[in-house]
Amino acid sequence: MEPLEAAWLGIVQGLTEFFPVSSSGHLVIAEALLGHIEEGVLFEIAVHVGTLVAILAFYRERITALINGLVARKPEAWSYAGKLVLATLPAVVAGLTAKPFIESLFGEPRVVVLTLLITGSVLLTIRRTQPRAHASLPNWSQAFWIGCAQMLAIAPGISRSGSTLAVALALGVAPLAATEFSFLMAVAAITGAAVLAIPEASAADSAMLIACGIGAVTAAVSGLFALRAFVRLLERQRFHLFAYYCFAAALAFAAFLLLG
Repeated sequence: MEPLEAAWLGIVQGLTEFFPVSSSGHLVIAEALLGHIEEGVLFEIAVHVGTLVAILAFYRERITALINGLVARKPEAWSYAGKLVLATLPAVVAGLTAKPFIESLFGEPRVVVLTLLITGSVLLTIRRTQPRAHASLPNWSQAFWIGCAQMLAIAPGISRSGSTLAVALALGVAPLAATEFSFLMAVAAITGAAVLAIPEASAADSAMLIACGIGAVTAAVSGLFALRAFVRLLERQRFHLFAYYCFAAALAFAAFLLLG
């Protein structure tokens, strides 16, 4: 992978990680268009680490307050952290038990056509559920089901932000509270995926490591921009419109695969 290609893929990751259009699905599409579908999960995890940096920067005050609350042994802080842990468990279990299957999905571009159509269908529900969602925090049951949505989003083409947000809103969690919980939940999930990738990274050659570094940096910068735009669009209740983009992207990529 050339440095320019790595930078381009990092930008794709950063812009699509927070918008509900599936960053992993777009990475598969971009790699197929560039003729590089063999890079696999290591590079995909590297650019996710870049967007993790964007999350830490955007929510730095909330994360600092949560850490301070944990240190001070405040019950509400420990409860919130416990819910984040609970919500992370389904994705961790899936990552540990189904790693070969997950990796195979990233090498099969046709899967993304179907999963983008699924993501679009899920996003259409947001227009109906968002006006009725008012809970300021998810309860334990809601946290678990939001985590299950994150687990399904391991598949390329299933939007993590879109699926977790849609489930949270359907369960009654207010939009901004759902957004915060979704992205703070991603901190543990992405960190865990990065730790699992350490053996593969240690065996990678220098060219691949350089590509991963470039992709991570460009993903962090573009991701911070996208996250800010995410919150503004959510407040304007325009998120369901991304469903039509997902449908269009799926059909366009299907046409590309058929013609190619």
